[in-house]
Amino acid sequence: MAEAHWYVVHTYSGYENKVKANIDKTIENRHLEDQIIEVRVPMQDVTEVKDGVRKTSSKKMFPGYVLINMIMNDDTWYVVRNTRGVTGFVGPGSKPVPLTDAEMRPLGIKADNVVVDFGEGDTVAVIGGVWKDTVGVIQSMNHNKQSVTINVELFGRETPVEISFTDVKKMN
Repeated sequence: MAEAHWYVVHTYSGYENKVKANIDKTIENRHLEDQIIEVRVPMQDVTEVKDGVRKTSSKKMFPGYVLINMIMNDDTWYVVRNTRGVTGFVGPGSKPVPLTDAEMRPLGIKADNVVVDFGEGDTVAVIGGVWKDTVGVIQSMNHNKQSVTINVELFGRETPVEISFTDVKKMN
């Protein structure tokens, strides 16, 4: 299977979050979760002092750009390229160029793989995040996203939720 790489997509300025939402929706609709792994709009915290008052806010690191971790093929290229608000991939001509690990490091996106001691069917306890202190059985694992899907009870129904490997612990 081909390996996923990070690519940079140019968007209309101010459309970064809309493009991310549109691509995420298309991934879900076309079941491309295993080919387009992650879509990001890199943000950074900026502290401003105005009239003697400190204010911290999040700003886009690269206005007009979105990062996508994906396996490049005709289908994924077409989906991303034809998303409303996307003007094209960054690279010479129409050939997208993946970012190197050295280029990704300053963005805080790690390529580390988390080794886990659990698998599908195991019962896990959630130790962090929104679902902390919840117990569930692993329905599926996504090693690319480093996450598990467990069923939790929500409004009296079993509902699947995706949780990071680092936020779960195997129950004995």
